[in-house]
Amino acid sequence: MKTYAFIDASNLFYGGEKSLGWKIDYQKLKKYLEDKYQTTRVLYFGGVEIHDFRFDYLSHETVTLEELERYLSDKIKTKADELNEATLVLLGRHLQRIRFYLKLQKFGYELMLKPVKLYDQEDGTTKRKANCDVDMAFYLMKEKVIFERCIILSGDGDFLPVLKYLRERKKEVIVLARGPRTAKKIRQFAGANFRDFVRLEKYVKFDEK
Repeated sequence: MKTYAFIDASNLFYGGEKSLGWKIDYQKLKKYLEDKYQTTRVLYFGGVEIHDFRFDYLSHETVTLEELERYLSDKIKTKADELNEATLVLLGRHLQRIRFYLKLQKFGYELMLKPVKLYDQEDGTTKRKANCDVDMAFYLMKEKVIFERCIILSGDGDFLPVLKYLRERKKEVIVLARGPRTAKKIRQFAGANFRDFVRLEKYVKFDEK
């Protein structure tokens, strides 16, 4: 059975990893998906901070990480005297995130990354959002002619219409997500095909050394 996995990075991290109390080892996670479900593709949908890096939505489906890494590294080196400490710390943190994504690429993940957008709130704070749900839903529909089974690593209820459509087209749908952070309608839909991520600890936990 040809199987693809689709990861909603924001939901997996904020709705999963943060509530688990332990870190996910993404190399182990990919191996687990391959061993357990024989996945042949793992698509990872997330956001990335680009800091004025030129990105053409019309020409690229995903941010080019290698170019973005060079851009931010050069910015930190050449603009260090002009930037305040808080900005440098932020740039360094975002550069680390890019290098994490580069590791995922080496592990074999297919990354679909969108630039994070900033939204000013009424209370004066700034909200960061990448809005990757539509992209993931699009690829679920786009690839449905190829896969027979899909593994959804997200508990976001917004995916329900797409998942229902896939099941109606005789696709098997399995949901891996953090139980308490998963939408009730998703759990009801998945039924016996729902797996609480907490049960995967012995397979995918990152071991601190």
